[in-house]
Order: sequence, then structure tokens, then C-alpha cells
Amino acid sequence: MTGAIKVDGLSQFVANLKSMDRELPKALRVAFNGAAEIVVKDARHRVPSKTGKARASVKAKSTQTAVRISGGGNRAPYYPWLDFGGRVGRNRSVRRTFQKDGRYIYDAYYRNINRFGEVLEQALLDVAAQAGVEVD
Repeated sequence: MTGAIKVDGLSQFVANLKSMDRELPKALRVAFNGAAEIVVKDARHRVPSKTGKARASVKAKSTQTAVRISGGGNRAPYYPWLDFGGRVGRNRSVRRTFQKDGRYIYDAYYRNINRFGEVLEQALLDVAAQAGVEVD
């Protein structure tokens, strides 16, 4: 289902950045969010909209070592049904065909995986350069 991009040595990279300057790892979170915006924009564009709440709920969430894209929440609790399908409503009478990989976020990720990887790589190189580390 997921085709996660894993960066070998990322936790050591973060630890080394912290040892140089406590503020540098914070730049990684910003860099990850920048890369995730590629997928977020594509997914948001495809989410159906009556009120716009489901569309607006698609967001990037990142830490210094990971980035995630999520949809739904308190303002759009029906988002998982929109994306993955299933049955809801009285006596589970409203049916939407189930799709294991979803319709919006994973689809946007798979369509943009190469560009996402390139932007992520460039962001990591930029943070390394900002720290004064030469990467080849």
C-alpha cells in the first residue's frame, strides 16, 4: 500500500546538525513540509467539495525526521469515507466502493513520487549547505 521514501542515516544527520547548531534541525521540518506541499496541492485539487472542509483538511504534518500528509479531523470526520470508501449512515445504507489505496492522498503521492523525492533531496542538501557541510 505505502511506497514510503526512507532516507538512510537521517537520524544521525539530525543528531549531527543538533551538535553544530540547535536551530538547524528545525529547518528540516520546514524543508519536509515544502516537499509535501507538492502532494497536498494535487490531492486537495481532486477532493470533492461541497463546503470545502474536506478539501481544507488535507495537510502536511512533519517532524525533524518524518513527513506525513493527512486528511479529515474534527472539521471533516467523513474524509476517510470520501478517500477510501465503505458504508455509512443509518443501517450503513450509504455505500461508496472501497479502495485500499484511496482516491486522493495516496493517488497524488504515487503520481508525484519522483518530483517529491527530488524536492526532498534538494531540501536536505540545502539544509546541509546551510550547516556548512559539503555533500557530494
